[in-house]
Amino acid sequence: MLSLHTVADLHAQVRAWKLRGLRVGFVPTMGNLHDGHFVLVDLACEHADKVVASVFVNPTQFGPNEDFARYPRTLDADARGLSAHGCDVLFAPDVAQMYPFGAGREVQVRVPGITDILDGAHRPGHFDGVATVVARLFNMVQPDVAVFGRKDYQQLQVIQYLVRDLAFPLQIVGAPIVRADDGLALSSRNQYLTAAEREVAPTIHATLQAMRAGVQAGRALPEVEAAAARRLTDAGFVVDYAAIHRADLSLPAADERSGLVALIAARLDATRLIDNLIMD
Repeated sequence: MLSLHTVADLHAQVRAWKLRGLRVGFVPTMGNLHDGHFVLVDLACEHADKVVASVFVNPTQFGPNEDFARYPRTLDADARGLSAHGCDVLFAPDVAQMYPFGAGREVQVRVPGITDILDGAHRPGHFDGVATVVARLFNMVQPDVAVFGRKDYQQLQVIQYLVRDLAFPLQIVGAPIVRADDGLALSSRNQYLTAAEREVAPTIHATLQAMRAGVQAGRALPEVEAAAARRLTDAGFVVDYAAIHRADLSLPAADERSGLVALIAARLDATRLIDNLIMD
């Protein structure tokens, strides 16, 4: 596996592949990789001849009181894991490569509508940073296919909107959520949990399952959402949202019982966890 750090070197490598008629896959990450990330790499390998994975902790998607400074940087371990899963190039740029005029003076990309709800409402500006860095990475890597995890469901919808609206010539593939045996969705932030919090954390997945059961039983959607929030609060979470939406994140009608997704964001002390479950 090659490790590249400049856009010029990346362009040269991708150009060489494409001159040979090879299909290029891409997995963007912020590093501190775990099995959930490696599933994305495995899926990219199935859809492409060559795979690029990026590791870049993007400052523009963190709010002023979020965990940018303490976000783990484990590039050597990340490189070993990527190589073991068949990745061909690790692209690890610094801030100057990603934002040549400096973070804060960058050209920004904003996806309207679906970035103002759920995580967007609780993390103002977050999805502007995500859309901006992903658009840059797409231009840098020029992939034929890019893989994103469904755990970050709203992010996946934002990226799909971005790709369609800006006519990026690539396919977006959504990868299934990878869970621990007790149902907790794998996340780099899980390592922040204390032992006691880790015991409580699977309540999120159990609550999502209860939300699905409530919808299938015909309960009113606001009632299902309220019951979920109470369950999480009683378990010790501070709840940002426990919500039901259509798959495109629009609000469902009161009597809808198909094509829905339940989404949760909640905190245990300083650790914010997200998860979702397709109802069907």
